[in-house]
Amino acid sequence: MKSWDAGLAAAVVVAGLAVQARTQGVQSLTQTVPAETQSTSTKLIVVSLEDRKLALVENGQVTKVYSVAVGKPSTPSPAGEYTIGRRVMNPTYHHDGRTVAPGPHNPVGDRWMGLSKPGYGIHGTNEPNSIGKAASHGCIRMGKADIEDLYSRVAVGDQVEIVGRRNEETAKLFGTPQTAPTEKTKAAMVLAKANSPEPDATPAASSSGPASAAAGSAIAVVSPATDSETAISTLLRTGSVVSTLVVAGVL
Repeated sequence: MKSWDAGLAAAVVVAGLAVQARTQGVQSLTQTVPAETQSTSTKLIVVSLEDRKLALVENGQVTKVYSVAVGKPSTPSPAGEYTIGRRVMNPTYHHDGRTVAPGPHNPVGDRWMGLSKPGYGIHGTNEPNSIGKAASHGCIRMGKADIEDLYSRVAVGDQVEIVGRRNEETAKLFGTPQTAPTEKTKAAMVLAKANSPEPDATPAASSSGPASAAAGSAIAVVSPATDSETAISTLLRTGSVVSTLVVAGVL
């Protein structure tokens, strides 16, 4: 081998060893980064469409619960699992050729957190009375103070879960909702009130006994569309005692 060939070969070997040493040094540095300096926070946003609530869950604990507006029936919010793709302060609104500059008339308010599903996001609103209702085009609306608070707590990449139907998870986060009384329940309450005996300080003896009470009794028949309270009140004005209530043809 010529001397310059041997010298070149030696130089290549030395250079290769130097590169290998530097590479091993980088790998070693990466491996020795203390675990505590890396982010261990896990944040999850859970939206319950039926409850119209949003919960921020951090490290398995509920940090905050907010009331929200969700998509209306014709433009429902998409159930599923997503991530926050971008965050924008004082966004400009663009939709169907319409553009609205940042300000009080902006439909998405002063904060926008876009989801990984294009076209959908969590944002503010210029219609605060819509909060708690199914009123949006599919996005999740929040009040001004709430969206600003949530915006400050989350980051791009945080998980978002939109739940369409109540389940065990939403029950733990938001509790079991109180159901408004149905027409049947209201009718039963009116019946119970109508048949409650009023206290009588000086009860008079009656020779007629139970028979006279039965003679003045009546059966109130109402349909679900009928105002049961009005029907029973009419009977009471005639002096009848409502003993039986029929709703929708069922005793």
